[in-house]
Amino acid sequence: MRLLLVLFLVTLSACTEPPASIQQGALASTAYLMVLGIGQDGGAPQAGSHLDPRWTDRDNAHDATSLGLVNPATGQRWMFEATPDFREQWYALDTQAGLREKRVPDGIFLTHAHIGHYTGLMFLGHESVGAQGVPVFTFPKMATFLSENGPWSQLVKYGNILLSPLREDEAVPLADNLSVTPFLVPHRQEFSEVAGYIINGPNKRVGFIPDIDSWEEWDSTGMGLDAFLNAVDLAYLDATFYADGEIAGRDMSGFPHPFLTHTMSRLSESSAQTKAKVVFIHLNHTNPALYPNSPEVQAIQNAGFRVATPGEIVDI
Repeated sequence: MRLLLVLFLVTLSACTEPPASIQQGALASTAYLMVLGIGQDGGAPQAGSHLDPRWTDRDNAHDATSLGLVNPATGQRWMFEATPDFREQWYALDTQAGLREKRVPDGIFLTHAHIGHYTGLMFLGHESVGAQGVPVFTFPKMATFLSENGPWSQLVKYGNILLSPLREDEAVPLADNLSVTPFLVPHRQEFSEVAGYIINGPNKRVGFIPDIDSWEEWDSTGMGLDAFLNAVDLAYLDATFYADGEIAGRDMSGFPHPFLTHTMSRLSESSAQTKAKVVFIHLNHTNPALYPNSPEVQAIQNAGFRVATPGEIVDI
């Protein structure tokens, strides 16, 4: 829908400031986001890749992609995605934000029904936390998928989670000057729609699109990348694969993700300010940009972009 584009363009003047400030391991006084993982659904290293040195080199291992949102004024905290690494990620967020008596998030925003994005909900069940009434925000098909398929339906039946259906382009208020606006993006929809999000803070707006088929398809069916970047101060974007050829022996031309190099090429004529908004996330275990000192990361930085860092904090 174009409503989101109109809404953002009306308030576009608020997005002319420099990109949001970024800290590492600091306790902010305003609402902030924390990057909890940057890997593709299976993380890095992936199951079965027994020769991957990251099994012992944990500094280069990565959890699946997730963001945490904290409101220090109220002590509330939310998560974007419930990944297979949910336990470690919730611990990291809760430790950084300050431990509290409540042992579960105040809400979880899901993008879609691929394994790296929702399966961590299992830890809210009675076999683990035994949570009660954790709001889980989804589009309608995703809510139906969780309600009608076990073991997720048990979470609904036992009241461990409370499904809160989203409406496209309709903001979900979380607190004063803090809300989340969902929108639809084109991506494989075997079981559910696929959502992207705008996290609207008192000072900044941050976009989150961990999965998308192509920017060109989004141009023709929705808001489109250029308008999206004009409407936010920072954008975490799908960078699953760096370039064709990184998976030996496979033709990757039809993979349903924009190559990181394609995104950089598409934005090559953009202003330095626009490029600085782009942060790559959701990197497959084959993606060389997972290694901070790699030539690929250097090329990304030289082009004016960057790769997300686990643990980074963005004031909003």
